[in-house]
Amino acid sequence: MPQIELTIAERKAHRAEAHHLDPVVMVGNDGLTPAVKKEADAALNAHGLIKIRVLGDDRAQREAIYQQLADELNAAPIQHIGKLLVLWRPKPPKAKAEEERMPGPRDFKVLKYSKRGGQRPEVKTLRVLGNQRLTPGGQVKRAKPRQKSIKKGRHT
Repeated sequence: MPQIELTIAERKAHRAEAHHLDPVVMVGNDGLTPAVKKEADAALNAHGLIKIRVLGDDRAQREAIYQQLADELNAAPIQHIGKLLVLWRPKPPKAKAEEERMPGPRDFKVLKYSKRGGQRPEVKTLRVLGNQRLTPGGQVKRAKPRQKSIKKGRHT
């Protein structure tokens, strides 16, 4: 696969974004193995912009690894400084699961203080569903239906 071609301005912007990143893939003394390629591909899918650390001392070998990764993963080479390589590929769009999801239950811890001082408060965990609310007194109540406007209902 051919690698992505970027303009100088785009490459400069990606280089600035990558400055604070830590390396997510390490290439050991075995070189570019299929496992390393698989991890780099997964990291590009998850993050889009990644740093790779190459542990070898041979600069020509690091340059070859850099170009080979960019070609095989269809990524744009951004930067090669020392033992760090920076690659970028646009993240694939995520598939939306379900459109109409309701909020799930939430757990709240309620403290009930005793009337006598000096005792520990009683801690209760309450589960509140999507159509319920927690009152300041620590009770669970159902949410009231929203009041609909009379004026909006009329169409003439």
